[in-house]
Amino acid sequence: MSAAQDAGTGSFGRRRRDRARTDDIADGRDETETERYDRNWIELLQELRVLQTGTQILTGFLLALAFQPAFGDLTGGQRAFYLFLIVAAAVSTIIALAPVALHRVLFRQHEKKRIVAYGHAALLTALITVSVLVVGVVAFVFDVVVGEAAALVAAAGLGATIVVLWIVVPVVWRVRGGGSSA
Repeated sequence: MSAAQDAGTGSFGRRRRDRARTDDIADGRDETETERYDRNWIELLQELRVLQTGTQILTGFLLALAFQPAFGDLTGGQRAFYLFLIVAAAVSTIIALAPVALHRVLFRQHEKKRIVAYGHAALLTALITVSVLVVGVVAFVFDVVVGEAAALVAAAGLGATIVVLWIVVPVVWRVRGGGSSA
C-alpha cells in the first residue's frame, strides 16, 4: 500500500469512502461535519423551493377568487373559510421563508448546524400548514361547486392520502431501512 493510500486516499488522489479521519459518520460519504451541514442546507433549500412554488400557486388562486363576480354569492360560512385559507397560505409562506431569513441574519456566523436544524423544523411545520391548505382549498372548491357533503368527502380522501404518502410510507421505509439519517 502506498503512503497516499495509507493516508486514506485511493487511486487518483481520491479518498476512500468513510476513511477520512474527519468523517464521523459511516454513511458512504466522505465529508466533514461542516460539509455535511452544507449539503443538508442545500437539500433543505431545494425542498423549500418545491414547497414554496406550490404554496405560491395556491395563494395566487385564492387571492384571485375574491375578485370574481361569483364571490358575492358565497355564504357567510364560505367567506369565513376562504379567509381561513388566505391566512393558512400566508402562514405557510412565512414558515417556509423563515429558514432563509435566519440564514441571512446568521450569515458567516458559523451557525450552519443550528440553521439546518431550524430549517428542518420549519420545513416539517410548513408541510403541515400546506397539507391543511391543500385539503382546505379542494374542500372549498367542492363546497362551492357541488356542496358541503362532497367537500367533506374530498377533504377526507385528500387528508387520508396525505397521511399515507407523507407520514405512513416514509415512517415504514425508515423503520425497514434502519433509519439512517445524515
